[in-house]
Amino acid sequence: MAKKPARKASAKTSKRTKRKRAKVKSAPKRAAADPQWMPAQIEEAFRRFKAANPEPKGELQHINPFTLLVAVVLSAQATDAGVNKATPALFALADTPEKMVALGEDRVRELIKTIGLFRTKAKNVIGLSRKLIAEHGGQVPPSRETLEELPGVGRKTANVVLNIAFGEPTIAVDTHIFRVGNRTGMATGKTPFDVETKLDQVVPAAYKRHAHHWLILHGRYTCVARKPLCEKCIISDLCQWPGKTVT
Repeated sequence: MAKKPARKASAKTSKRTKRKRAKVKSAPKRAAADPQWMPAQIEEAFRRFKAANPEPKGELQHINPFTLLVAVVLSAQATDAGVNKATPALFALADTPEKMVALGEDRVRELIKTIGLFRTKAKNVIGLSRKLIAEHGGQVPPSRETLEELPGVGRKTANVVLNIAFGEPTIAVDTHIFRVGNRTGMATGKTPFDVETKLDQVVPAAYKRHAHHWLILHGRYTCVARKPLCEKCIISDLCQWPGKTVT
């Protein structure tokens, strides 16, 4: 029996193959290296931050370490302004773990319902309150590892609490600091932990206590996501972002 002649590749198949090959050839190359700041430049940046705002403060309203912890937990994927609208009524009723547990999850949920993910957050607030009572005598522990064992508390939350409540020189990398670090070239990294590690290495010890707040405020009000206000930036001459609008 005669063999059937091999089918020729259709025009569509040929085009698809060429397209695939073209894609592989035109794959963009990664930059050879991220821009790096010199130690003197970093020192100068933080000198300017301090001169402009010697005692920066966090914007989350709180009464004590416990209410600070709750406020930071509530601020996950939410704005500080949004959290501050809900917490005064909550903290007026419950400013200790014991009062929070007595208030109950249903009432907490009702009081924070304007905040995103309020159901999960209400559950976490009650859970962390119970754990503080059972394991820490109702006190917020000054330890990152112990804080991270509480419901709803991750590394960023723990770093904020350690910095504000206990004066530790920790740097909590949120979306603002992550953007500032990568955009300016001061501390580049693919993850918040990468940026935190880099900042911990390069920020001078004399400025580390307030570095967290200076960088957050800079990212929130000057080095904003869509249209950074380069003309108002006090470190624009040090910034290594190619897209900056002033030199």
